[in-house]
Amino acid sequence: MIRAVGIHGIGNYGYFRDLGSAAAASTAMSSAWSEWLTAGLAGITTAKLHVAYYAHCLHRGTPQGADDVAILGPAAQDLLIAWVRELQPVRQIAQGPRTAQARQAADWVTRHFGLLTRLFVLTFCREVETYLSSSASARRLAAREIAAEAIDQYHPDVVIAHSLGSVVAYETLWAYPALPSVTLVTIGSPLAMPTLLNRLMPRPVNSLGQRPPPVTRWVNVADVGDLVAVPRGGLRQRFDNVEDATDVVIGSWDFHSAEGYLRCPDVGRYLYT
Repeated sequence: MIRAVGIHGIGNYGYFRDLGSAAAASTAMSSAWSEWLTAGLAGITTAKLHVAYYAHCLHRGTPQGADDVAILGPAAQDLLIAWVRELQPVRQIAQGPRTAQARQAADWVTRHFGLLTRLFVLTFCREVETYLSSSASARRLAAREIAAEAIDQYHPDVVIAHSLGSVVAYETLWAYPALPSVTLVTIGSPLAMPTLLNRLMPRPVNSLGQRPPPVTRWVNVADVGDLVAVPRGGLRQRFDNVEDATDVVIGSWDFHSAEGYLRCPDVGRYLYT
């Protein structure tokens, strides 16, 4: 049996809202992730997985007009602009006021991927910026503490970190170097985005990050169409000692969800070997 700690990505506050506590949210997510991962392992073995739940630490309320770039602060708008420029084969965002550029970026996402993806992108930028807003913010430190406590308590073989969770995992494993040794598997990770890379703790030296001390092996998995896992080509170009698997397909339409990644036999194969 594989023992794992999961560190989730954005958009999971609904568990806390519906169930009333972080502990209940963690239990519900742990059950779902264990089921998905066991399915992905396809009978090779089973998985017992505990999700370190931190979404309530980053929740700032649901603003009016949640599908509009006006919900984003200046730094989140900069993230949106830089992210969409990474996705465009030819840059199409003109220079001008930041808000106008951010709106152009959001409109480009809508034209190419639809309204649901636009809402996802805006939510992602807002939640990522909430986490990164300050190196010493209480929200950032609380998320890392929750992740560290889970790893210390459950002594997993592997830490599976999805999306923004890969940022939380990276910083946690650096901040708590005495944690048990683990394999780190990042799925759908945005760690190589330049606007994130330069705000990590610790900051990469000469734009090259290192593997955190407790990590004995780091595998990064990205669907070929994952809009979050940019720039294309994986993490190895920005982090030392990473094994990149960037040719995985988790579904025809589902390019980023934790469920899609965990159910994918290719992901299970990296966990088992």
